[in-house]
Order: sequence, then structure tokens, then C-alpha cells
Amino acid sequence: MNKEQLAEIILQKAQESCFCAAGFASVTSCKEESKRLLDMIRENRHGEMSYMQKELSVRNHPEKLLPGAKTVFSAALPYTFPLERVKDKARISRYALVADYHRVLRSKLGEILDFIREIHTCTVAGIVCVDSTPVFEKNWAEKAGLGATGKNTMLIVPNTGSYVFLGEILLDIELPATPSRQPDPCLKCDKCLGSCPTGALIEPGRLDARKCISYLTVELKREFTPEESAMTGEWLFGCDICQEVCPHNVLKNPAPTCPEFIPKKELLEITPEQILPLTRSQFKALFAATPVFRAGLKRLKRNARAVTENLNNKVKGQK
Repeated sequence: MNKEQLAEIILQKAQESCFCAAGFASVTSCKEESKRLLDMIRENRHGEMSYMQKELSVRNHPEKLLPGAKTVFSAALPYTFPLERVKDKARISRYALVADYHRVLRSKLGEILDFIREIHTCTVAGIVCVDSTPVFEKNWAEKAGLGATGKNTMLIVPNTGSYVFLGEILLDIELPATPSRQPDPCLKCDKCLGSCPTGALIEPGRLDARKCISYLTVELKREFTPEESAMTGEWLFGCDICQEVCPHNVLKNPAPTCPEFIPKKELLEITPEQILPLTRSQFKALFAATPVFRAGLKRLKRNARAVTENLNNKVKGQK
């Protein structure tokens, strides 16, 4: 079988595994992406995410993760389930209402890597990369033709939107690159820029994490300042505002949700009052195997205290 046939079979396997988009890109240096990251760090827009300052050379050169790497297989797994927003109630970002994507995505990509090794005539070296691995995920997804980054800094996949998890497989075999990058998905639309309540999107494609609700409620480890507490609004964990207003996420027939990403019913209407008295065992029973569990109970209770105060202040302001 030639390289083109092999690539086609792998993409078919990805489709059967619920990936809504997949493709290949040749391993090259990531100078443009590295510059953007360095600019963010230099301007301190990364906040207290010190891990972003580490392994910059590895991000720029994927072959340092896998010696001899020649191809990056990139894939997007959708979590496009319908979700009704209830005004003035505590909320959890939709990606955190489901099974931990790290585990699900790593498992599915691992199956594809095993499949590649089974059908290839030679020994194949490969590494599965999911989130915490130092690679430029959106960059490789764009190069592989999966989608294009919008003004809200999220990758937008045609006919699916931005509710996707990205993952990669580094391979030491050459496979033909898939079609070139997708066109600008935003054009004149700037709904996300005007909808961010904290002004975290300071300009198209440029984020100040220090103002981002998702950063504050997920990444920030210390206690909030009074200003940060007020900025979190109604969000117990994460934030979806810049995605909810995006026209690409309001589709009549989006790609079907991966079966593993069905939201846990008990989390859909959870309140700060339910979170604050939780014991560690109760927290584990509720949130184990979800992204929230990684943040820990202490951080979640901090968020719950902030949301309680914010919602109370809102009620008082309406009287």
C-alpha cells in the first residue's frame, strides 16, 4: 500500500472513532507560534501559568519529543451536546461537565496509533500528545487543515465549531499532508470580542489570561483578590461566553457528540451551596473522572464563594 492509501485508511479509522476532523502535517519548526507565545510571556499576559515558560525549545521542535519525527497526525473530538443556559445561576463550562477529555482523547489516539502500527509494513515509533504535552496544538491542527483559529483564540472546525478537544500523534513515518489551512472563519464578525465581560480578548486573537474567567477559575491556584472574585461572575469552573456567542457554534446539525462526552446530570444544576460543604470523599464522588477533579476541592470552594457573593450582589442591585 502506498502513502496516500495508508493516510486515507487512517483518516477513515479516525472518523469511525468519532473524530469530527483529522489530518496530517509535516514536522517543521514553529517559529511563528513560538514568537506569539514569547510575546505573551514577555507582556505577562500568561498570568501565573509558569509552565508556559518551560520547554519552549521542545514546542518549537517536536522532533525533540520523538527523535526522527516526520509527521504530525492531528484530530478533533467534538463535545457538541445541546446545553440550555439558565440566567443568573451558577455555571460550569460544558467541557468540564463530561468525562475527563485527557483520558478519553489519549485512549482514542492510542487506539489509532496501535492501528497504524498494525497496518504499516515497518516498525512505527509514535507518541500520543494530549494537552499537557508541550506542542502547539492549534498550530498543528491548522497546518493539517482541521480548521482555523478565530478571534476568540479558539480553533473553529467547519460544520462543527469550536466545541472540540484537540490531540496529536507524532510519527516517525512520512505521510502526505492534508489540504492547506482553512480560510478566516470570522471575517467581519466580532461578537466574541464584545461579549467578553472582563475584556480578556484585548484584540482579535490576542488574549490577556489575567482577565480571563476560565484562567481565574481553573488555572489560578491562590485565593482571589476582590477584583478577581468579582470578575468570575456566575462561573464555578471555566467560561464559555466567547464560544456561546460564536455563530459557528449555533449550528442546526453539528457533528455528533462523542458518546463518552455526555454531561453528568448531577452537575448541570449544581449550586455553590451544594459545593461549599462538600467533603473530600463527596467531592470525589461527584467530580472524579471530570476535568474539575484535577483542580481540586479547595479551588472549587474558592470559586463557589466568589459566585455566591456575585449572585447575591446582583440580586441586591436589582432591588
